[in-house]
Parts: sequence; structure tokens; C-alpha cells
Amino acid sequence: YMTEPLSKGGTPEDQGKLMHRYILGVYDLYTRLTREFPHILFESCASGGARFDPAMLAFAPQTWTSDDTDAGERMKIQYGTSYVYPLVSMGSHVSAVPNHQMLRNTPLATRANVAYFGTFGYELDLNLLEDEEIKQVKAQIEFMKKYRRLIQIDGDFYRLVNPFEGNDTAWMVVSKDKKEAIAAFYQRLNKSLVSMTEVTEKHDADELRAMIEAHTSATGSAVGKRILADFGKYLPDFKKIMPVDYGNMLAAIAQFTEKGLSPEEAELDAFYAVTGQKGGN
Repeated sequence: YMTEPLSKGGTPEDQGKLMHRYILGVYDLYTRLTREFPHILFESCASGGARFDPAMLAFAPQTWTSDDTDAGERMKIQYGTSYVYPLVSMGSHVSAVPNHQMLRNTPLATRANVAYFGTFGYELDLNLLEDEEIKQVKAQIEFMKKYRRLIQIDGDFYRLVNPFEGNDTAWMVVSKDKKEAIAAFYQRLNKSLVSMTEVTEKHDADELRAMIEAHTSATGSAVGKRILADFGKYLPDFKKIMPVDYGNMLAAIAQFTEKGLSPEEAELDAFYAVTGQKGGN
């Protein structure tokens, strides 16, 4: 991606105009293409040249919103994009897991529930899916066919819960006559299974710093360098995420260790105490 490209062949007065002229050139190319081939549906793209702007809808009625197809990330991407662009113009797909960008495993249902609010499609190898997943895909396609017009064309889109402000995301599509609606609510983290707390313990902060130092050393990350230069300022932006059962185990092990049990005995008794199984001293 080019932020401030200059032209070796341009005059000093023309420097800084390259991107503007480039976009005008793209408009000219699109004009000739759409006039020559009026029945072809062109899709524009968010990356590889900044070809994502409202005027582009005059030539390409849908835009590939982002190469990041992770469902959790797409909640923010599609929420923010909807301030300017209608849902029917936002390319949104159910992609494979682990996600190619985030390496995150997200349930097939969640991926579809996010992708519904856009153009909807699949970018994965169906041959690699289990039989039960194929059934889910068929049901998802049937759902989208049934409600496509409401979601993409006739319905009004309402943003309900901002994903940039917390763990939750919610939005809603409502028919013009207010008789039909589809609402979606998402949680990036299932708080019944994991806890999310501030990084307050010194050993946690030290471990976090060490991780960022290792990453920055290996990649030369400018963001990593900025965080390390003022670590105390950025520390509140980080959260400690831990499975609830694992946290309970650590707490129970500490309690049994304080009673004088050996590490092995403490772990065993903690397991019995947390799981509710019989045993222990």
C-alpha cells in the first residue's frame, strides 16, 4: 500500500498529486469497461491500491470489504463500513478455519451469522467439510435466500452495540413496514468460558513486555517499538484472557500448596475440588 507516492517524472509542483491522478485513471478505466461490457458485474477491492471509495459504486456495485475474513474482526470492519456503504455493497464471505489472517478457529455458524450482513458467500473447500458442516452450509444458504431481500435491499440497517467499545456487537435489519426484523448479537469472547481482566500483576506485565520485545526483535515492528518506549501508558490497553476452569485450577492449587501439600498432591486435590469428582486427601 502506497501512502505518499511521488513521481520521478513529475515536476515539483505535481508531487503529491499522484494518488489523486491514479484514482481518476481508475475511474476512466472503469468507465470504458462498464460502457463496453454493461452486463458484467464488477467488484472493486479494499486493498492493493485504495480502490475503496463511495464514487466507485457507480462502476462496481459491490466491494471486497477486507482481506481479513475472520468473523471476529469482520464485526468491526462491517460495522464501521456500514456508516457509508449499504450492506448489499459489502463483500462478506464464510472462509476456512483456521482463518488465514488471524489463525483463529471460529464456529461455522458464527462465520455465517456475520457474513449474512453483506453480499454473503463462501471461500473455502467444501470437500474438506464434515457431513454435518455440509448440512449447516445448506441451511445457511436457504436462510440467506429467504431473507436476502430484507437484508440487502428493502430493510433498514440499525447499528445497536458498537464493537469498538467492548466485547459485544449487535445490529439489526428492519422492514419498511416494521413487521419483520432480523437482529444479530455477537460476543467476541464467551465470558462463561473465559475471563478478561486488566493486567495488574507484576509477573504478568513482565511476561507481556518480554513477549512484545521478542516480537519486535524478530519483526522490527514500529508498533512494538512505540509500545515498549512507553510501556506504562499502553499497559491498560492490554487484557489478560484466561479460561475460567484454568483460573480456578490455579487458585485451588495455590490454596492446597499453602496447606503444605506437595506440588503433585496440590494439583491432584485441586482437580478433584474444581471438577467435583471424588478423591483427594
